[in-house]
Amino acid sequence: MHILLSNDDGYFAPGLIALHSALSGVATVTVVAPDAERSGASNSLTLDRPLTVRKAHNGFYHVNGTPTDCVHLAVTGLLDTLPDMVISGINHGANMGDDTVYSGTVAAATEGFLLGIPSIAVSLVTDGGGHFETAALVVLDLLERFRSGPPAGNWLLNVNVPDCLYSDVRGLRVARLGRRHKAEPVIPTRNPRGEMVYWVGPAGPAQDAGEGTDFNALAQGYAAVTPLQMDLTSYPQLDALAAWVGGEA
Repeated sequence: MHILLSNDDGYFAPGLIALHSALSGVATVTVVAPDAERSGASNSLTLDRPLTVRKAHNGFYHVNGTPTDCVHLAVTGLLDTLPDMVISGINHGANMGDDTVYSGTVAAATEGFLLGIPSIAVSLVTDGGGHFETAALVVLDLLERFRSGPPAGNWLLNVNVPDCLYSDVRGLRVARLGRRHKAEPVIPTRNPRGEMVYWVGPAGPAQDAGEGTDFNALAQGYAAVTPLQMDLTSYPQLDALAAWVGGEA
């Protein structure tokens, strides 16, 4: 089995290194990751300049672009054969609820999915150093399930793992995305030249964190597994919008 591994924290990130170490014992792994942190890059592609690929001393390829660039480049030109799976992570921090819209971690997996490859985004829900080995073991568990009988069709999974010992994880729980409150206000400050600059504020707290959500699964000690889709069409609004514009749905 051949796995393409990427992330948004950069090719030097401890989560990526931990996941590569775990996966290398059970599969052939190729790492193509950004050359610097690209958190919040979402699904952006670099179209205004060429991309450079370099190989680090540990064999990891790093790209001066976004997580989406990394997977797109690897699948459409760098690799000789298509990987059997794309895995993105392990991200340092949660990617739950609305986070998935902005997440470079989820975006890398999304690109694999859009290119027809089963894909997983995995994040460790932590504010500190974290038990990356726990998240890696959760991925190995999912990989074993995939080998014994993969789900039908192509699929994209978003996985969030609690920051604890693997033995303390209560199991896997399939959950929908929750919702956060709006983000905290931007943080204004002045640079050394006296110019006003702004830092984007942190994500808001969970608003929809009830039973069945990824937030709730983590609060209960489970690793949350959420299937994602890329069809953004709001189907319930089609007929009403067609009537409003005088067209047909």
